[in-house]
Amino acid sequence: MAKKLFSKGKGGKFDRWLVGGIVIAVVIIGLILWGPLRKFRPAEVKRPVSQQEVKKPEPVVPKKTEKTEKKEKKIAKNEPKQRAESLVAGPIEKTVLIAIVIDDLGMDMKQAREVLSLPARITFAVMPGLPQSRKVAELATQNNRDVLIHVPMEYRGKNGKPAPGMLRSDMTPMEFLATVSDDVASVPGAIGINNHEGSSLTENKEAMKFLMAELKARNLMFLDSLTTPKSVAYVTAKEFGLKSARRDVFLDNNSNDPASIQNQLDELVEVARKNGKAVGIGHPHPATISELRKWLAETDGLGVKIVPMSKLMQ
Repeated sequence: MAKKLFSKGKGGKFDRWLVGGIVIAVVIIGLILWGPLRKFRPAEVKRPVSQQEVKKPEPVVPKKTEKTEKKEKKIAKNEPKQRAESLVAGPIEKTVLIAIVIDDLGMDMKQAREVLSLPARITFAVMPGLPQSRKVAELATQNNRDVLIHVPMEYRGKNGKPAPGMLRSDMTPMEFLATVSDDVASVPGAIGINNHEGSSLTENKEAMKFLMAELKARNLMFLDSLTTPKSVAYVTAKEFGLKSARRDVFLDNNSNDPASIQNQLDELVEVARKNGKAVGIGHPHPATISELRKWLAETDGLGVKIVPMSKLMQ
């Protein structure tokens, strides 16, 4: 008869101990692996990529060659120049041309020397028939200054004064031509004429035709002082093919007011900037000479070039 597994027969006690030992061993192993005796390990927390330390590769520094070193030195040398150019606020204004004419010279040499001392090629307008007319013209010519004959012409109203060499509308053609001839002779070296007063004669078309024909024959230029807005002198000069120009600004109508003279000089610059050129006429008054001297020291900074009157005759 086959033995029962848990029979109380011989060897039953040993078998029970063996089974009990196996059971205990299994329990202990389970406790070690899955029970309270198992060592706890916290799960590794994975940090976001943005917080992870990423080791950047070290930049590769190219080895310097002799050619590279020369190029770096050249760039370093040019840096100050490039920086200076970058600090320029804007384009430099175009230089404009201005002619300054001083009228009424010829009475004495002192005035002429004061005009000559100005640091620019000021144009001398010398009145004919005065005590020093010839000497003033010669002094100016010797010092490379343009000379105009400041010819007195018939004026309108009671404020004008008769002057030697005046041209009038009541002259005969022979008297008119003889007067022009005397005026030219008394101011040697003149390149042309401009009118002294003449508010009446310069409005007279026939008189201006007669004058321009004579100036054309003598190869002289003409500057219209524009003492009247109705002057036809400039237009007539152009009709006869004369090199000519017109006055833009009178500098010293208020001859004793330095501030007024400065304002007129400012206006002259504005006209020149607008048209590229301008003509200013003044007189040898102390305030005019003084203000001109100060203004001429600033012309480079204003973008102004002072030129002889002949340069603006067209």
